[in-house]
Amino acid sequence: MRSMTLIRATVRNLSHARPNIPPRNGSTDLGMFSQDRLVILDADGTTIDAFKAIAATFEQHDLQIGDLERFQKRHNLFKYLGGVKEFPGNLRKQFSRARRRRLVNTLTEVYREEAVLFPGMADLLRDLIERPDVRVGIITRNITNEPEQTLARLFEREGVAPKSMDFLMHLPLKQGKQKLFDSVRRQFKVNPARCLVCGDEHKDYTAALASGMHPTIVSYGFENHARLSEKFEVPEVLICGTPGELQQRLRNALV
Repeated sequence: MRSMTLIRATVRNLSHARPNIPPRNGSTDLGMFSQDRLVILDADGTTIDAFKAIAATFEQHDLQIGDLERFQKRHNLFKYLGGVKEFPGNLRKQFSRARRRRLVNTLTEVYREEAVLFPGMADLLRDLIERPDVRVGIITRNITNEPEQTLARLFEREGVAPKSMDFLMHLPLKQGKQKLFDSVRRQFKVNPARCLVCGDEHKDYTAALASGMHPTIVSYGFENHARLSEKFEVPEVLICGTPGELQQRLRNALV
C-alpha cells in the first residue's frame, strides 16, 4: 500500500513533501523523469459534492442558499465563510464572525459525518490507486476545521483509504495552486506532459497551464459552464459537465 503525503502547505514552506521518494519506474537521477503519470484532483466541487454539504449546513442554521445554479453565481460564498472576503453590506449583519465560526464548525461535522463523493468518484480513485504507474492525490483549499483530518474521515467513510493516496494536501484560500502542482510533480519526477489536473474553477485551469500540465475542468462544481467558457475562456473541449464524463475522460487518458 502506498504511503500518503499529508501536507499543510503555506507560502513560506512547501518543503514538507515526503523526502527522497523514488519513482516506481525509470532512473532516480534528478535529471531524468520517471515513467509514472500524475493525477491531481481538486476536492470540493470536483470530487466531493460540496454544494450538498453546504446546503445541509445552512439548513441547520435556518438559512437557505438556493439551487445549484444560483449557488454557482455566488461561488465566493465558500471564501466568505473561509474569512478571505468581506460579506456584502446586506449580509454582514447576518454573518458576524461568531456566526461564521459556528457555520464552519457545522460544516466540518457535516463533511466528516454526512458529505459524499460524487457518484463513481470512489471507484475511480480506487482504480487509480491500484495502478502502479499512476501517482494520484488531492490538493484542496477546503475551509473546514483541520481540513486534512476532515477529508481523511470523509474518504474513509466512502471506502477510499486516505493512506493509499500518494498525497492529500491543503493550502490556504489566498494561495495559488501552481507552486504545489510544481512541487508534487518534481517530488515524483513526473514529466509535465504526463500530468493531469482536474478542478472546478478557472484558477485550476490557469494553474495547470502555468505548470505545463493538462487541465480538465468540471462545470458541476463552483463555476458553471457559461462562467468558465465565456468569462474565462476555458476551451469547451476541456470542460466536463458531469462526474461520469470526468471519469470517462480520465480513464481514457490513462489507457
